[in-house]
Amino acid sequence: MTFASGPVRVRVPATSANLGPGFDALGLALGLHDDVAAEVIPEGVRVAVSGEGAGELPDDDRHLVVTSMWAAFDVLGGHPPGLALECVNRIPQARGLGSSSAAIVAGVLLARALVEDGPARLDDAAALRLAAEIEGHPDNVAPCLFGGFTVAWTESSGARAVSLPVAETVRPTVFVPGERGLTAVARAALPTTVPHADAALTAGRAALLVHALTSDPALLLPATVDRLHQDYRAAGMPGTAALVAALREAGVAAVVSGAGPTVLALTEVPAGFDAGTNWLRWELPIDVSGARVARGRLRHAERDPVAAGRKS
Repeated sequence: MTFASGPVRVRVPATSANLGPGFDALGLALGLHDDVAAEVIPEGVRVAVSGEGAGELPDDDRHLVVTSMWAAFDVLGGHPPGLALECVNRIPQARGLGSSSAAIVAGVLLARALVEDGPARLDDAAALRLAAEIEGHPDNVAPCLFGGFTVAWTESSGARAVSLPVAETVRPTVFVPGERGLTAVARAALPTTVPHADAALTAGRAALLVHALTSDPALLLPATVDRLHQDYRAAGMPGTAALVAALREAGVAAVVSGAGPTVLALTEVPAGFDAGTNWLRWELPIDVSGARVARGRLRHAERDPVAAGRKS
């Protein structure tokens, strides 16, 4: 193996998964990004973190970007002697906006970019399979990798996904609370079985959601009805459940973002709607490009930990 002689960098988008009825399958890339740069060094692992998670995340080989890089290097055929990372995080941690998936995708793509023939050894389809294997499911890593609106599924060979264009009138808004949530806790709230009628209704709405997001946003409110996961998780996130209900009562196609506690609105929120003081309200564009890799260190603008353009 031949490693790149200089640094490489990657910009990875936030993501919102499930989108209501599309549990563990549907995801959307949002215009809020982490920037990460990596370089091979003679020995050791150094990680510098600014922005979200600074002072909390590990600064050594326990960092999720690093562990994902090691997993990718295993597939690529060998490890470098050491790594230096610089992470500028803007995606809130443990809020349901895909911060873990962004770290995993960043690690996989940085490792690939640091190997001279990395793309030949680990193509995009293989990168998705590896990222989904690390994450546990593909609904967040797929839009982070490919951008836009993705439908992901898992076969015996691993994860697969397709990216679909989103109708131009879809303008996502996220409501981000101060408290954090844990995916493991949210999953523990789910029952092992659900009524057949609920499964059938949710399958139909998930199919409708694909049409609504890509072709007919007027149908987004009925298309985001879910009976597989949100109601079961409501007791653990009462504020989130209440906000989703209030937005939907106002005619807004609102859902829990990922495992929560962030709320995602897929249609316009009325100007006078008051979510309360606990919520930051950000209007975010859809990221249509997905993860982007380049040569060189992070530039000055990429080192700014404040997300440019987001409204609160």
